[in-house]
Amino acid sequence: MCGIAGLALKPGIVPDPRVLEALTAALAHRGPDGHGHHVAGHVALAHTRLAIIDLATGDQPLFAGPAALVGNGEVYNYRELRTENALVCATGSDCEPPLHLFRRDGAGFADTLRGMYAIAIHDRATRQVVLARDPFGIKPLYLAETASGIAFASEPAALLAAGIVAPRIRRQPLAELLQIQFTTGAETIFEGITRLLPGETVVIADGAIVERRRRAALPEGGPEEIGEEAALARLDAALAESVDLHQRSDVPYGMFLSGGTDSAAVLAMMARLNERPVLAFTAGFDIPGAADEREAAARAAAAAGARHVTIDVTREMAWRHLPEIVAAMDDPAADYAIIPTWFLARRAREEVKVVLSGEGGDEIFGGYGRYRSAMKPWWLGGKAMRAHGAFDRLDVLRQPPRGWRDGIEAAAAAAATPGRTRLQAAQALDVADWLPNDLLTKLDRCLMAHGVEGRTPFLDSGVAAAAFRLPDALKVREGQGKFLLRQWLARHFPASEPFRKKQGFTVPVGAWIAAEAERLAPLVAAQPGVAEVAKPDRILPLFRAAAGKREGFAAWHLLFLALWHRRHVEGVAPEGDVLAYLGRG
Repeated sequence: MCGIAGLALKPGIVPDPRVLEALTAALAHRGPDGHGHHVAGHVALAHTRLAIIDLATGDQPLFAGPAALVGNGEVYNYRELRTENALVCATGSDCEPPLHLFRRDGAGFADTLRGMYAIAIHDRATRQVVLARDPFGIKPLYLAETASGIAFASEPAALLAAGIVAPRIRRQPLAELLQIQFTTGAETIFEGITRLLPGETVVIADGAIVERRRRAALPEGGPEEIGEEAALARLDAALAESVDLHQRSDVPYGMFLSGGTDSAAVLAMMARLNERPVLAFTAGFDIPGAADEREAAARAAAAAGARHVTIDVTREMAWRHLPEIVAAMDDPAADYAIIPTWFLARRAREEVKVVLSGEGGDEIFGGYGRYRSAMKPWWLGGKAMRAHGAFDRLDVLRQPPRGWRDGIEAAAAAAATPGRTRLQAAQALDVADWLPNDLLTKLDRCLMAHGVEGRTPFLDSGVAAAAFRLPDALKVREGQGKFLLRQWLARHFPASEPFRKKQGFTVPVGAWIAAEAERLAPLVAAQPGVAEVAKPDRILPLFRAAAGKREGFAAWHLLFLALWHRRHVEGVAPEGDVLAYLGRG
């Protein structure tokens, strides 16, 4: 787990050492354990290291013949790759096998990698740079195409800090952020910065992209014929293999535990595979009526023999640290779960450098309520995914957001491949955008802000192969999602109460905003980023009503935008609490 960056410039243009240093400095939080550079001709690679595997010899860049590699993430099957391909490696690094595979297979080197990764390889023999990202998009990578060539980095903030791109906002992604809390597709919210798509590999020659290829995260085809018992046995084997791989580490690890089925399944399998008690971290809130998962999580932890650490996230804590929490979200995802995730990562870093979590369980096993609606045709009450936005019918924005569903509709069309059911298409739509651009961005930025690596064992090719093509009836039954996963828990970990009604994870941010409405609303309304899109006289009434669900979402999106714009567009360092930060001249 690290930060990577680089320059692949046009012939005759030499990388500027000041730009390379600025990129490295901007990614230092991702890799506090060391850094390294590779410069050859018109190509430069940079790496900041969070040491997880091969602490002694795993520094990067790694070299083999004329090729140099920097990587962010973990290739979990690195041992198997060495054995199966008879690779002779000089280090114990999980990133060295991909380097040797590249020398043998070229741009197809990533096809057999199992893990989360963003990798950059410079081949001096062919004068090419190859970039590759894992199929689920767990690890990020961003590109900027300029007149001088191509720059890339693990975070847009690094490209901005190095002066490669100016912080100018694109209107359609801004509309998406306001309406659905994340942005879709390859285009980011910043002009001139794009995402390398999940599973994409690109080849760069002479400062321009000359080849693109893509590896799918999910298997193609409709539901397969399989009975419940066979499916349970296959799932058990897939989960055991994936969690075992995700526990490969030379440093201590733990997990994030909620009161839900996904993290309970991770806990159950970790408890099976580990001789020592699992270390589990859970967050809760100090406001009456808030969805608090600590009680259910405590029961599960006790049943698994885990050591359970809980933290209480208060309004005062949130207000004090929210400017720096939002600052971590340079690729903006206005998901209020960033608040507890950031605090959990801060607490976890006191004891571990790696945590496993349950992201991806809903998408892989069919858990969300919106999937049940999407399964129905419109004439039976079915609804398109994300048909409504946060500001619909609220009369807060200066103009109705335009084009905010274009990216969703394009992804939905791509997800509905021949043979897939409505449920599969809805799941694939979420895997394409919601998962990498909201949930996984949240996990990556909040954990990396504290030098913690997040691992997601549900987002694994083996688990996807075992679960995605299950019959719909093994995913959704009697109005409840994730049926097979719940059945697995009922058999292997009944203390998790798997058929308990899904509570849903909420953060009481709306109630917090309402309590501070009189002081907070004028400050938010005065921020340039908000003033451009919202009617100033409508913000105070909205904030006063923020304890309501719809109003709370909209108010939170405006508060997030105000803080995010102040940091990433205006360039104001996140110092002081929310009120002080927004009130500074």
